[in-house]
This record gives sequence, structure tokens and C-alpha cells, in this order.
Amino acid sequence: MPKKAILCVDDERIILTSLRDQLNNHFGKRYVYEFAESADEALEVIEEFNEDDITILIIVSDWLMPGMKGDEFLVQVHQRFPNIVKVLLTGQANDEAIERATKHANLHRYLPKPWDEATLIEVLESGLEGKDE
Repeated sequence: MPKKAILCVDDERIILTSLRDQLNNHFGKRYVYEFAESADEALEVIEEFNEDDITILIIVSDWLMPGMKGDEFLVQVHQRFPNIVKVLLTGQANDEAIERATKHANLHRYLPKPWDEATLIEVLESGLEGKDE
């Protein structure tokens, strides 16, 4: 059975730690969790997972990161892997970036920081509907 993963991308380690804890608390061992501190690192993870037959179901990405902004990253991912559900989790994105991610990356949801765990889980659950079979 192929492994299924959730990828979180944020340049702040404390955010990734919070996401890891919340994912583990809710989903336990149902998924592989991977964390990247930049869009470039996340693209490497995506390539490695693709080679190892690990299916990324959802990407939760920050917007304001060094190198590549989250909307650009999600558009790139969408061009190669349109079935991955994309969530933008940020306190910085402007309306234009959210609109671009919605239009060109099929953004599932935008969540503002600070987020509430129940809302995050609801967004992930709705994104996972039909994908976890």
C-alpha cells in the first residue's frame, strides 16, 4: 500500500513544530509528516517522495518565505501535481497572492496566522475527503 503524506512548509521552526504536534495529535500514524523550511527544500522533498512512491495528499504552506513566496511555490506544485490539496497558512499574504494561488494553484483554503487548531483540522479533513482511500 502506498504511503500518504502531509507536507508543511514554513521558514519558522516554531510554526513547523506546532503543526507537527497538531497533526500528530489528530491524525496519529495515518500519514507520513514532512516539514520544510523553504519552498526549495519542499520541492526537493516532493521529488524524493515521488521517487519513493509516497503520495503527498496536502501541502500547508506559509506565504512569506525567503527565496520563493508561497503562492509561487503552490503554483509550481500545481503544474506538476494538480491532485495535491494546497492550503496557504500565513499572516502576511496580500489579497493578490491569495487570488493568484486560488486561480493558478487551485488553493483549497487560506488560513490566517495565528490559526486555531480546530479550524486547521477541519480544513485538512475537508481537503482529505475522498483522498484517503
